[in-house]
Amino acid sequence: MTENKKKLDYTAMQAANERGSLGVMDLLQGKQFGSIAEVNAYLQKVIEEEGPPEARTDTPLKKAQQVAYDAMEASGHRRVELARRALEISRDCADAWVLLADMEEDPQKALEYAHEGVAAGERVLGKEYIENEAGNFWLLIETRPYMRALLSLGDSLLASGDMDEAFRVYQEMLRLNPGDNQGVRDIIARCFAEAGRDDLFEMILEKYGDDPGASIVYGRPLWLFRKEAGAEAANKALDDAVRQNPFVPEYLLGESPYPRDLPDYYSFGDRNEAIIYALGATGSWVATPGALTWLKACIYLQTNSANLL
Repeated sequence: MTENKKKLDYTAMQAANERGSLGVMDLLQGKQFGSIAEVNAYLQKVIEEEGPPEARTDTPLKKAQQVAYDAMEASGHRRVELARRALEISRDCADAWVLLADMEEDPQKALEYAHEGVAAGERVLGKEYIENEAGNFWLLIETRPYMRALLSLGDSLLASGDMDEAFRVYQEMLRLNPGDNQGVRDIIARCFAEAGRDDLFEMILEKYGDDPGASIVYGRPLWLFRKEAGAEAANKALDDAVRQNPFVPEYLLGESPYPRDLPDYYSFGDRNEAIIYALGATGSWVATPGALTWLKACIYLQTNSANLL
């Protein structure tokens, strides 16, 4: 099963992958091939003779992006230093703004950086491009800095308590990239009840209802309970959720302490996933009157039924 690495590692991995992909794209630009086999043979030859192709840096933005990739592969003060250097080269480097936002301890300053990143991405892509390519974002490498900026903005707005605006940003991300490579659906699924956006979670269920992650699996019974407490559909959905990940209730109910350090990764159904889900979703369960009592009662009934067998 695929494991999800923590953000810092994933950021570095993204930088390495995208840097290499841009180099290959630049190398192939303007060349004609008769088949994929010919493309692969050509690339293999170039790599053997010259090493991995490097992306062009013939504009200030392209130069700044390469420095931003260096920053994404760095950490601590070095990351901030390189991000600022990228912005000295081009203020349109969205990734540099995102890095500053992610590293900033002052929430208001982080929000300002995130806004700058989104504005930079919009300047680079242009409104016409954004509308024409809506639905294809993230598949196109040039859209990824903008998508990262949108995620940073959404997360900063959420942290500031502006849930309505954060959800507007997340909805726009799903419009641009229905494939949701960045996991926006999980954020919405964890926070929908706290924000009173049951309508938005219903939309998430329609599009991503088969997702086996805890955010959707536990979001469904909470959503059903909010619609009609005590309904059989809600009880069944909760039973299914507990079977999928039995560790979630103990964290939602405060029966197990959270670890000092957050998990570096998780797999579907394991304790790490439960910790990550509960940290983000407790607010939604608390905001739903009677939900935690219902959860505790269901777990009690399940436990005693099992003991009688």
